[in-house]
Amino acid sequence: MSKNKIEELKHNEVSNNFRKKVIKLEETLRNNADGENIIVGTNKPIVTDSDKIPIKHFFMEGVYVREMTMFKGTVVVGAIHKHLHMCFLLSGCLTVSDENGTRDYMAPCYIVSTPGIKRVLYAHEDSVWYNVHKNPKNIEEIEELEKEIVALNYEEYEQYINENK
Repeated sequence: MSKNKIEELKHNEVSNNFRKKVIKLEETLRNNADGENIIVGTNKPIVTDSDKIPIKHFFMEGVYVREMTMFKGTVVVGAIHKHLHMCFLLSGCLTVSDENGTRDYMAPCYIVSTPGIKRVLYAHEDSVWYNVHKNPKNIEEIEELEKEIVALNYEEYEQYINENK
């Protein structure tokens, strides 16, 4: 077996293990959500605006920008995005974990966010995080826009990929 094939198998094992762990984490958080200390969506993949996680939305021709403020000590389990997009950390310090590993980010910086990957973010200090998405239909209704840019789970993402080959 080639070294590349071994590395690919190793990565797939890590990826599958991370996915199982992050799904279990989400289930635990959902079961313990009190709306004050633990905030989760129900059937919504993206956390909406709250006092604990303020969200702002910006629209321009073909582009949607989402600003999320994470206060020190906040943990956010991100959604599974369907498309490649950019994330910008404009202030603060975050640790981001995904199936490719864990990295610390200090503002200002950016991340190229690949599709199909769920992330867990931890704020070491108050932080402001921007996601920039394409919005070719110029949708401004957030729930409708979410259906275009994120999947509720890995199965929905796989179905989306298979339908859009």
